[in-house]
Amino acid sequence: MPYANDNEGQRIGLRIAEARKARGLTQLQLAQRIPCSKSLIAQVERGHKPATPSLTAGAARALGVRLEQLTGQPYEDPQRGHVHATIPDIRTSMLSWDLPDDDLPVRSFDDLAADVASASALGRKARYAKLGCMLPPLLDELSAACHAADGTERERLFGLLGEAYSGVTAIAYAVGLFDLRSQAMDRVNWAARESADPLRLGRTQWQRSTLFLQAADYNRGIRLLDRVRQGLGEDIAVMDAPTLSVHGAVHLRSAMFAARAGNAPTAHAHLDAAAEAARHLGRDANHYGLEFGPTNVAMHRLAVAVEMYDGPEVVRRTRRTRLPATVAPVRAGRWYIDAAKGWLDYGNREKAFAALQAARRASPEQARNHPQVREIIQTLIHLERYSKTSLSGFASWLGMT
Repeated sequence: MPYANDNEGQRIGLRIAEARKARGLTQLQLAQRIPCSKSLIAQVERGHKPATPSLTAGAARALGVRLEQLTGQPYEDPQRGHVHATIPDIRTSMLSWDLPDDDLPVRSFDDLAADVASASALGRKARYAKLGCMLPPLLDELSAACHAADGTERERLFGLLGEAYSGVTAIAYAVGLFDLRSQAMDRVNWAARESADPLRLGRTQWQRSTLFLQAADYNRGIRLLDRVRQGLGEDIAVMDAPTLSVHGAVHLRSAMFAARAGNAPTAHAHLDAAAEAARHLGRDANHYGLEFGPTNVAMHRLAVAVEMYDGPEVVRRTRRTRLPATVAPVRAGRWYIDAAKGWLDYGNREKAFAALQAARRASPEQARNHPQVREIIQTLIHLERYSKTSLSGFASWLGMT
């Protein structure tokens, strides 16, 4: 569904309307299939409200189209397309997972671990272009090292390889290459199994659950997370710190599934369980790249409030929560994007735009590629009904004009 490079043509609401009409559905029929209210469909199609990730995913499933057909991803911007230039080499390395280069020199485990840590740091900062340049040779070397090793060393190397493949999932999600993301998740799962680390396997299933969010298949996602939690056990008093992180992260993801399914009591029960795990952990930690702790729980309380259209709770959370300086930029960026959506739903356009500006400062590559940012900007421009220099300047930075 090609569109001209203008604000109206890039709206997800218009893409939903076109796909709906092509299938001969009324707004009410589409709303019943998602399900949501007919008025929400009407407001999104007219541009009065931004399409949320949950609505967009639900519409894609109900209409039988790929999610990227509605989001318009990946967004092409010749002036800033550095991350896109790294994708062909990433795809080649992904295809070569079982064809290691026997002649490739392989460094020590410690050197490889240091590079994987550097790659993970780039992911935390949402520095996707640099990460994309770093990953292909690192994946090739790790693959060669894994196939050449045996015993405990082999398992440890596969743990590193799984973490490196997670970098591919981060890039693919950020730019909207969902086929690449699914492929990368298969590689993550394979490497995790070869690592023989039960917590890494649990973390991998937590990561896999995002594919069910993307597909708006909330029942299967919840079942997957329930299975992970059962494998970990429920007695947090006997859990060590890494297990608490995985356990708590699973509860947070379960809360998001429940919120998207419209089950507020279950969502809040999972949030409270995660908060208790964070209390036992006693700090913000970063086991297996999960960054679980009190701050992450607070961020998810806002995300659930936004999903549930709970305006008063959005106001309370954004006013009470102060993100520590140590929070990962990619997490801070997501917090501000959620806050922008919440403030817009609450009717405060200025605070919504201020939150988007904060997201841009915290995590520019993430903000530039996030569909929710574009949706909010397009909605603000539509609602203002006149050109605001600040809004048009932000739209230009996004590559929308």
